[in-house]
Amino acid sequence: MLKKVMICVAFTAMVSVCAPALVEAQQNPQEKEQILWQKLAATLNDVDGKLDGVLAVAVLDLSTGQKYLLHADEVMPTASSIKIAILAELYRQAQQGKVKLTDFYTLQQSDMVGGSGITSVLTPGMTKLTLRDVAGLMISVSDNSATNVIIDRVGMENVNALLDSLGLTHTRLRRKMMDIKAAAEGRENVATPREMMLLLENLYRGKVLNKPMTEDFFNLLSVHKESYIPRNLPEDVRVANKPGELEGVRNDSGIVFTGKRPYVISVMTTYLRRERDGGEAITKISDAAYQMFDRLSRASELGRVVSPHDTGNP
Repeated sequence: MLKKVMICVAFTAMVSVCAPALVEAQQNPQEKEQILWQKLAATLNDVDGKLDGVLAVAVLDLSTGQKYLLHADEVMPTASSIKIAILAELYRQAQQGKVKLTDFYTLQQSDMVGGSGITSVLTPGMTKLTLRDVAGLMISVSDNSATNVIIDRVGMENVNALLDSLGLTHTRLRRKMMDIKAAAEGRENVATPREMMLLLENLYRGKVLNKPMTEDFFNLLSVHKESYIPRNLPEDVRVANKPGELEGVRNDSGIVFTGKRPYVISVMTTYLRRERDGGEAITKISDAAYQMFDRLSRASELGRVVSPHDTGNP
């Protein structure tokens, strides 16, 4: 009888010790996700350590709000990534009725600047494009002449006013494209990864544009382009992004629509000894982020992924 009592006491003690751990596991189903975040951070820190240049990163899970930030408040040249803010102001003014995306613009010879891309082969004085078409050239092939047309239409000061209204005081449009004199005088277009992340988050959450405008904004930003974030991602993954390149600078910022776990990613590099290394660093960081968010999107809280072709044993 005494032996039975001792066994019961021992069993009761074991349950009392184990029970809190079981309850804690049930209360913290995201603990395993944090391990993935830690591994992502280790990977990105490794990329940072190996890059001969300055790297800054911001990653935001749009479903949970969790962030990864690395030197994310460093003010850095944006290059063409500033065109995200220019596009946002164009759509904001279209929503307010100040401009119409269907308004026509006739390209002029005076519009042509270096890095004009497609507009350089169009006939000045005769080629008519809608403002949305011009914006499409600004985003898809980063056409600098098209960008300057949009800047002139919406006003540089209004782009910065939009940024101010969102509390993004370190992101500034200070010059038009290919204004070398302005750049030499220190009037560079700048941002931080954190503010690029916040700009895209605000746009995604409908804090800048109404729903139809938001959808069209991201449709335009998702047009295929040569860039670093989607370079190694599956072709069917939607990426709304804008890269940027200058001497010693490589950037890319955007939203990756990964199933149930879309995320914002902004990677900026400067002081690069080799620009190619900066682009490769952005691609590696993008790959690592996608691998994590893709698993989180498709898995249960326990990490089990059930695919349509799954024929494994239960």
